[in-house]
Amino acid sequence: MSLLAKSLAPGSTIGIVGGGQLGRMSAMAAARLGYRAHILTQEADGPAAQVAAGITPGGYDDPATLRAFAAAVDVVTFEFENVSAEGLSLLADLKPVHPSPKILGISQDRVLEKSFLNGAGVATAPWAEVTDEASLRAAIETIGLPAILKTSRLGYDGRGQARVATPEEALAAFHRLEPKPLVLEGLVNFACEVSVVVARGADGQMASFDTVENHHKNGILDLTFAPARITEEAAASAQALGRQVAEALDLVGLLAVEMFVDADGSLRVNEIAPRPHNSGHWTMDACPASQFEMHIRAVAGLPLPAAGRHSDAMMKNLIGPDDMALWPEIVAAEGLIPHHYGKAEARAGRKMGHVNRLFPKGSLPGPFGINAALGPLAEPTAQQD
Repeated sequence: MSLLAKSLAPGSTIGIVGGGQLGRMSAMAAARLGYRAHILTQEADGPAAQVAAGITPGGYDDPATLRAFAAAVDVVTFEFENVSAEGLSLLADLKPVHPSPKILGISQDRVLEKSFLNGAGVATAPWAEVTDEASLRAAIETIGLPAILKTSRLGYDGRGQARVATPEEALAAFHRLEPKPLVLEGLVNFACEVSVVVARGADGQMASFDTVENHHKNGILDLTFAPARITEEAAASAQALGRQVAEALDLVGLLAVEMFVDADGSLRVNEIAPRPHNSGHWTMDACPASQFEMHIRAVAGLPLPAAGRHSDAMMKNLIGPDDMALWPEIVAAEGLIPHHYGKAEARAGRKMGHVNRLFPKGSLPGPFGINAALGPLAEPTAQQD
């Protein structure tokens, strides 16, 4: 039987757990491929619900809600990690779930994640689990300071972590950070952060987008450049690492692998995310098939096309009220491709949308050109006397 014969038929319904912007863009990609999207969400008018064929409102761990949701869909996926792994396991007893609840469980917990990666032969920053003051002292002795103390669960966009330079700072952060256990992570000789987004089907077919370079501001992704401005060897190594992790997980779906590039060009995996990723938003306009289409294809059992790009690209997040105050100028700016997430309230630190900017392949500009290309979002430059 061919792969296409085993795929989800057009008109079928893909269930997406989570109602945020990643669910929104996945639902739009599903519609383009002839599928309906049905969202399990706690926001009846959230980003995903606005574009979906149907929703089931309710909690991610409520059995009655989960059963009602499963009855309305043909296959299940999810759009972010902070959903209930137990709830996803219940759904897996009722309908196919991709990626698997096991993969979600690994990605939700830094201790499990780092243990899995190291067990698969993948390098990470040095780390140690911290459960009490004694294990904190032991971790400091082993890892050294300065270091980063992180929650093992529920941290994102810079939340749930603290940089500590002294034992006293580490102890204060230990008592402040919740939930426990924590992870003490050693610093690397950081050159830049890169990421790779990989799609993998049930037959083992894989397609990976080009290695990209990520820049953060206030702990939140600010800019992504495609391709990453690193050596070809490092970019190829990042691709290989992304595929290695996807294989080790036996992934069906989409996986983003974030990595640190050391000053010597070596790579260390920081985090994995088994769903569409902020650093893959550039693919919506620079690739024939975006990360969201690849996600839906993998979940639905469709063939995966090559994940090539036709243009170089830059993605910039739109954060909070300051960036959204510029929305009229953004939609009027030549060259900026705007994507609004449909969120009603522009709170500080909240991702409200993003813009993509394309360049001819091989012509990604330098810092001054990048800033100029952002138009109304450009950073102010120093005035000359």
